[in-house]
Amino acid sequence: MPKHLFPLTVLCLALSACSTLTSPFSSGGVPSSQGVAPYREQVELTGRLNVVYQKGDKPESATVNFNWQQTAQRTDVTLYSPVGSTLATIAVTPQEAVLEQSGKAPRSAPDIDALSAQMLGWPLPVSGLRDWLQGYAMGADGKRFVASPANDSVTTKDGWRLRYVSWQDASENTPGALPQPRRIDAERNTSAQADAVSLRIVLDPAPSVPAP
Repeated sequence: MPKHLFPLTVLCLALSACSTLTSPFSSGGVPSSQGVAPYREQVELTGRLNVVYQKGDKPESATVNFNWQQTAQRTDVTLYSPVGSTLATIAVTPQEAVLEQSGKAPRSAPDIDALSAQMLGWPLPVSGLRDWLQGYAMGADGKRFVASPANDSVTTKDGWRLRYVSWQDASENTPGALPQPRRIDAERNTSAQADAVSLRIVLDPAPSVPAP
């Protein structure tokens, strides 16, 4: 089986969210001078993810398309192969995380972080993606980070280095709209080479809004 489709556990968890779904960025908007669009508790996103990691002493990689839906109390992710077949579905609530792969019984845990650690044995930013995908993060200094084209990189509190490489062309879709992330690179290196992980996330453009 081609490497770019497997292991499914890698693909399934790379886009999961944490079981604690509330965000420190959800109350109030962000001033326009900050650049990024205000945080939204309810959002639907689609895109592609590439993950590079170490397996033994060799680098491995996988690529997957995804549909991401979140509300204040739930995250649902569907992962697809490059040819469009469903690889896995993920549902995360404050009570539990459930991961289901095609042809296999669902697996659950109190939170997705515990489930990913059990299945993968190396770190993934499952707790941060609800914020990162919208241009937000908790910085290493304990302060909130709000990304913009002029302020595009940060090291998070849990050691991930984020860089917002490119942005949606908001003016094409909604006149006056603030920018939203297009491509996000994330990398985490640890003292153990086997724990090194890098992600490249490319979000699809938002649907165009017809002119009045």
